[in-house]
Amino acid sequence: MLAVLAVLCALLVPCVPVAADLHAVNCTQVKDAFTDLGYGPANVPTEETAGEDLRVCVPQKTCCNAEMEEKFSQRSSRDFEKLMDDTSEELRDAFMTGHKRFDDFFLELLENTERSLNEMFLRTYGKPYLQNAEVFQGLFAELKRYYTGGNVNLEEMLNDFWMRLLERMFQLLNSQYLITEDYLECISKYMEQLKPFGDVPKKLKSQVTRAFITARTFVQGLMVGREVANRVSKVTMSSACVSGFTKMLYCSYCQGLFTLKPCNNYCLNVMKGCLANQADLDPEWSKYIDAMLLVTERLEGPFNMESVMEPIDVKISEAIMNMQENSMQLSYQVFQGCGQPKPSGMSRSARGVSDTFSGRFSPYNPEELPTAAAATRLDRLVIDVKEKLKKFRKFWTSLPEAFCQEEHVAAAESAEDDCWNGREKSRYVPEVLKDGLTNQANNPEVGVDISRPDTLIRQQLMALRVMTNKLKNAYDGNDIYFQDSNDESSGSGSGSGFTETSVTESDSFITDAPVQEAEKTDESSPASIIQPNLLLLLVFTALALKEHWR
Repeated sequence: MLAVLAVLCALLVPCVPVAADLHAVNCTQVKDAFTDLGYGPANVPTEETAGEDLRVCVPQKTCCNAEMEEKFSQRSSRDFEKLMDDTSEELRDAFMTGHKRFDDFFLELLENTERSLNEMFLRTYGKPYLQNAEVFQGLFAELKRYYTGGNVNLEEMLNDFWMRLLERMFQLLNSQYLITEDYLECISKYMEQLKPFGDVPKKLKSQVTRAFITARTFVQGLMVGREVANRVSKVTMSSACVSGFTKMLYCSYCQGLFTLKPCNNYCLNVMKGCLANQADLDPEWSKYIDAMLLVTERLEGPFNMESVMEPIDVKISEAIMNMQENSMQLSYQVFQGCGQPKPSGMSRSARGVSDTFSGRFSPYNPEELPTAAAATRLDRLVIDVKEKLKKFRKFWTSLPEAFCQEEHVAAAESAEDDCWNGREKSRYVPEVLKDGLTNQANNPEVGVDISRPDTLIRQQLMALRVMTNKLKNAYDGNDIYFQDSNDESSGSGSGSGFTETSVTESDSFITDAPVQEAEKTDESSPASIIQPNLLLLLVFTALALKEHWR
């Protein structure tokens, strides 16, 4: 019996080290892999240890120590930041370039329209236009100030423009009279009833108001999307996320399994824990994207800024012609309501033809269309931005999948048995959690405090809610007040007067879309005062014509 036992022992002795070798970690290979990452080999243990000093990786037989683990953690932070930067680059670029293209387009459109009007009016009206050019310059200055975030009530501003134009033209057409400031103030009372410019002011007010509300709000919306994307993509990792990400990517090195990629579901749970707060953006982000897409319908409609601004010089000229052609009747009605002004001592004939708006306007040829506007037509810009907005609607909840689809991050779903599960080469058993902070209470890979939402994410949620509300109002033709401030703007560039603190809804005014007004029939209205007697009108007109041709 003793002889048999001796033989068995002799046979078993060499088996022990062979079995141990099958499970031993080759620290030499770990050292090579560690140095390939750019670290010195002196940090790697020459023999495996129990891993009792490890805080992230599972304490088991290992070729890692606390110093290596710290380096892995630092590397993980950099890797995560780069992954986030790379994954969000297309989103950030889409909003940055979109904002710049639309902003540049609208500003250039304003500049080209003003230059076109100036050139055409100078050629058509000559000296009278030069003497009153500041009226038109003021119009464009206020339009630009509104677009770039200024506190401008478009309807009031346009009413003021037509009032100033009426005053200037009335003085030009009645220079034989002394027209005082008090007299001009009296004329203004009858502006609505007289309608000296026909229906042009009413139509233009509706078109310009809607076009500018849409353009400004949409560009501000792109700016808000850009800022949210930039800020959220830079959110700092929590310590629990760093640990989970390190364990997923680098603890396999400690077991000599450095060529093994994390299991796909394992990766998803780690990323859903790390990106829990970002995923909570999804509901408000989706509403914001939907509102942006809604406003693009207005950019494609008949009241888009390009369609309204390009022919504005023709429309204003039509209004001027309308007033000039009806100047006799207009003057008579004003004299009836405000009294006969005192003579100035200069007859109408002494002024000469060149001193009145006597030219007939000719629309410009298509070849004269501003080249910059022709090169970047609004419809093409809208088509491009719509595609991108739709693409990024579910961006924040798709981040975990985007991260884990990266070749160098996770194994393919088909390799579920040939992957790293955080402890060893084996299948990952836990279920993949749903998105969002509240669903991470029992995340097996990343400890998440669901009672403490990220402050920065909460701020971005508020910014998105405010912007979505403004976009919906813009779609309906309404505008929420934007503070005219140069020192509180969160973004540079035009069209970006929006800040989270600049929208004060309680103090806001709303520029409603123009509504058809019922005809006024009040006998005490100014219109009833200046209804001319037909016979007197004919007599006055005949006398005026006789004096003019004398």
